[in-house]
Amino acid sequence: MGQTANDSFTFTAKLDIGGQRSCSAALVEKEWLITAASCFAENPAQSLKVPAGAPRLSTTATIGRTDLSRGGGSVVDVVELVPRGDRDVVMARLAKPAEGVAPLAIGFNPLLQGEDVWASGYGRTGDEWVPDRLHYGKFAVGAVKNTSVGVTSKDGVALCQGDTGGPAFRLLGGRAELVGVNSQSWQGGCLGSDSAETRKDALDTRVDDIAGWIQSVSSRTLLSRRDWKEVAYTASGYFTTSEADRKRHMDLFVVWNDGTASIFQGSDNADPKTPFTAEYKVPAPPGSSWQYARAIAAGNFAGSGSDGLFVRWKDAEVTEYGHLDLKGVHDERMLAHGIDKDHPTSFWANARLVTVGAYSGDGRRDDVLILWENGSTSLQADIHTKKLDGHVQLSEAQKSWENAAEISAGEFTGKKTSDLLIRWKDGETSIFPGVDAKGYHGRLKIRDAESPWKNARTLTTGSYTNSDNRVNDVLISWNNGNLGFYPDVDAEGTHTGIELVG
Repeated sequence: MGQTANDSFTFTAKLDIGGQRSCSAALVEKEWLITAASCFAENPAQSLKVPAGAPRLSTTATIGRTDLSRGGGSVVDVVELVPRGDRDVVMARLAKPAEGVAPLAIGFNPLLQGEDVWASGYGRTGDEWVPDRLHYGKFAVGAVKNTSVGVTSKDGVALCQGDTGGPAFRLLGGRAELVGVNSQSWQGGCLGSDSAETRKDALDTRVDDIAGWIQSVSSRTLLSRRDWKEVAYTASGYFTTSEADRKRHMDLFVVWNDGTASIFQGSDNADPKTPFTAEYKVPAPPGSSWQYARAIAAGNFAGSGSDGLFVRWKDAEVTEYGHLDLKGVHDERMLAHGIDKDHPTSFWANARLVTVGAYSGDGRRDDVLILWENGSTSLQADIHTKKLDGHVQLSEAQKSWENAAEISAGEFTGKKTSDLLIRWKDGETSIFPGVDAKGYHGRLKIRDAESPWKNARTLTTGSYTNSDNRVNDVLISWNNGNLGFYPDVDAEGTHTGIELVG
């Protein structure tokens, strides 16, 4: 292929397959590559079928090193293959995550004839048999078929031997997005090809139409890499996208016991077994201020589509952050002072549990519901515009409400305002439908006392699988370190439970 990639497209990997074959691949998740099944097929000319499991030949991937003569990057064994079966594609799991390399994003938008795509790989060039540099070239999309797409060189270069399995990708505002995998080429001008061959067209395998499958496979090991006994708080929201972008589901914000924090990006598919596609570490070193949080809830405070956080701190300070993204929290507003020499008392010190929902009737998730130490509850409506001036008492002190272990806002019953979910200390769990400024309007029991839910460590409600963005999927981290998921909870109960980590 053509131009040398100088520290660009580092998601491209080189595969050494048993010392017999060289192919290229792309990192789509820290622990997963996508490449061509033909790289691993025993006789690609006869069949592209590859058995699932460990590769037949010992395989090593070099990732994040665009110049193979230098150090850096990762050299990792491939330990598992997951073939697609209906096309020249296979997913390859690494023995350990490849750190320090940003995976290639997966494109969901259909390929269009005439659009430009780029391809990268470690294959031969016009004058190098075994190049040690990553190369790339520009191609135009031709005929788009069910599982393949023709591409034509736009800069006079061809896909050569060794480029097979490498990625074809769009560049959108500098962001690369996977749309295909290099499969076959006429190899015109490649060293060692027929000198009479001038064709530089190629055939790529489409992956834009199986993007959900790629996500499901590559997300399979994501959550299990974390120790969920170390989770302190969880909150669900649209942090890496906006609520208007209905292709991607809610993200999960996690604060860990050591003060670090993560965002698990919501998936673009509806597979309940893989609700997240990547973990991003939010800038927060061990021992950061997050270790002083005592209640965290997410909501749409600034009205921009993306979400922020409401936090009650150890010293009773209350803070609204208009936005949370991969760079951290933004637009901080202190709503109540913490206890110090100038503010010796604060009634917020008695705020035991908080959640954020759409309780005021305007459809926006910016109303904070608080359960106080004495068992009373109240609402702070429209927190962004009214700050703490939208206070409404919902219920007087009740001894029984002191047994609430966790609360969460959701859309379980189809009411105009959010429902309140309460998990009690004995495992019983209730839904209070359509809570509003007038208070509570009934109670539904969805889990019995002494249910396994009494062993929950944290609980959050989000929209992780629904195409209509309905917030009724419950995610639970258990005391034993497992992670449970209950999609589509409604007035009838929790239905199916899935162990995401167990």
